[in-house]
This record gives sequence, structure tokens and C-alpha cells, in this order.
Amino acid sequence: MSRFVQIHLLVSYPPSNLNRDDTGRPKTAIVGDASRLRISSQSLKRAWRTSDVFENTLQGHIGIRTKEMGEKIYHALLEKKVSEKNAREWAKTTAGQFGKLKSDKKTENNQDLHIEQLAHFGPEEEAAIMLLVDKLATSGAAPTEDDLKLLRKPRQAADIAMFGRMLASSPAFNVEAAVQVAHAITIHKVAVEDDYFIAVDDLNRGEEDVGAAHIGEAGFGAGVFYLYLCINRELLFENLGGDTALAAKTLEALVHATTKVSPTGKQNSFASRAYAAYALAEKGDQQPRSLAQAFLKPVTGGDMLERAVNELTKRYKNFDAVYGACADNRYQFNVETGEGSVDELVKFVTE
Repeated sequence: MSRFVQIHLLVSYPPSNLNRDDTGRPKTAIVGDASRLRISSQSLKRAWRTSDVFENTLQGHIGIRTKEMGEKIYHALLEKKVSEKNAREWAKTTAGQFGKLKSDKKTENNQDLHIEQLAHFGPEEEAAIMLLVDKLATSGAAPTEDDLKLLRKPRQAADIAMFGRMLASSPAFNVEAAVQVAHAITIHKVAVEDDYFIAVDDLNRGEEDVGAAHIGEAGFGAGVFYLYLCINRELLFENLGGDTALAAKTLEALVHATTKVSPTGKQNSFASRAYAAYALAEKGDQQPRSLAQAFLKPVTGGDMLERAVNELTKRYKNFDAVYGACADNRYQFNVETGEGSVDELVKFVTE
């Protein structure tokens, strides 16, 4: 089995604001002395992990990221007729195994049941927590030290296996990510533009006030993005406890999500959903490398996608010429030429 699979994608987005900065405008980066639009890896992974593609393909094998597990435990205990005092105390004790709690004081919105940092719970851990809830409700006794040994090395959570997890208070149960995702950047320089818009009051007939009922402004940009992923298949297999079938399903879901699922930012305003226009996958045991260098010089001209494909092809061939073969096998599809298919890409990545 080839250890690494690298995937290079080109995706063209129309006017959009898929990933916002602290001012609400599209995120950017300076690359090759030119301003580019940027989509963070966190935004991309969040979109894929919560997509219908993942839910349908990996049902029962997706974890949950939350600070509010203590509140969930608390309500589950109340439903089983545990007293409010015991339910709160036991929920705090249980949730505290996954991180430091926010506060020791009771609050109206149950903030005292929340842990300070997001924790990613695997299906095994969720199941263990619910079994403990049942036990506590039946016995009426506080959880013992053995009861609270709830942390696991998740082997059934495909998203944790791919993207990892960090538990600052329990590093022994950290999981190293098997999939590395780069920030996506446009292959050309981009200027963020402003959309000035108004909203009209439907009941205002304009007899006294003919002005708009609301005025607003929103930033947007459009472009062709380059996205790079590196998959360590050996680590993914290990993270999933050696489950070959689940590893294959996980890779299948990842390929479909990365080629079809867009970040959700401002989708209702821009409907900027897009499929990948081009994909290049590489397999081998060689040290991985991005092809982002192909776009240090911004791509210009009318046929931008064709130029981008040519630049990627030139770059990997030049890498091969200088360093020796950087991959054992390659596969690509190209929507512009009708070459290849996503199903064949899945087969290439998983076989």
C-alpha cells in the first residue's frame, strides 16, 4: 500500500464570501507579492465533516465537537428522574474528564456544565457516557473512579482519524491527524469588492417616505482556488484500528466531499456552490510536497483554468526531473475536457 496520497484541486467560485475575517470580509493572503482570496483549512474541514456526504457515507462513524457535553449529560439524568442536585454534580464530574470546566458556580444557562475548550468525542466515548448515565440513574450513587475512565483512543470516528484531536488535559488520548489540509488560495490576484445593497419595506407605498428600509454593505470576491491535501493512509488505517472497510469508506467520503462540498459562508446571499473543475491525485511513499509554487506568479489571461492545469503539470514534471519521481502513480480528471471521473478518482485513492 502506498503510504501517501496527495490531492490537488482547482475549484472556480463565482462572487462569494465563503470564509470571513474579523471584519466580515473574505479572508485574504499575500502570495507571490499579490493579494489572493483564501479559505482556511478549518473552514474547509468543518464543511466536509458536517456535510451530507459524510453523514450518508459514514453514518455512526462521526464524532461530535462540543463544549456542552456536560449539559447533555445533565438533561439525560433529569429525564431519568435523577434529582437536580445530583444530576448537576454528576454531570460536572463526568464532563470534567474531558477538560477543565468553565466555572464552579451554577448559572442560569448551565455554563458551569461546559468545558473551557472544544472536545471531540468519538462514538465509543459517547456510548460509554450514556451507559454511565443509565448506571447512575439505576444505582442512585455517584460515579466511582473506575466509572469515570471514559476516555478512549477513538477507533470508530472517521473524522477524528482524518483530522485528529487534541485534549490539552489528557494528551495520552490525542490523535494525530492522518489528513493534512492546506489553506485554499486563488491562483490569480484578487481585489475584494463591496456589495452595496438595500431592502424595501413591502408595506411602504412611498407616499411619505420613499427611502429604503435597510441599507447594508458586504464584501465579496471571485476566483479559481488551488487546494492541496496530503493523506497518510498508513496512519489513517492505524487510527481506525486496522478496519480496512472503514478506511476505504472514509477515503471515499473524503474524495466526494473535497470535490463537491463548498464552505457554507454566505451561501444564502451568493449561492456560490461549486464542484472541482480539475483534480490531480498522486500516490507513493515519497516525501509529500505541495504544488502551490506553480502559482507564485499569478495566472493571467482569459483561459485561466487551462493555464492553471498547464502550470500544475509543468510543476510536478519539473519536481520529478530535479528530485526523481515524486509519485509512483497519478490520476486526474478535468471537467473542461471531459477527461476522467470522480468515481475513478475514488478507486485510485482507495485501492
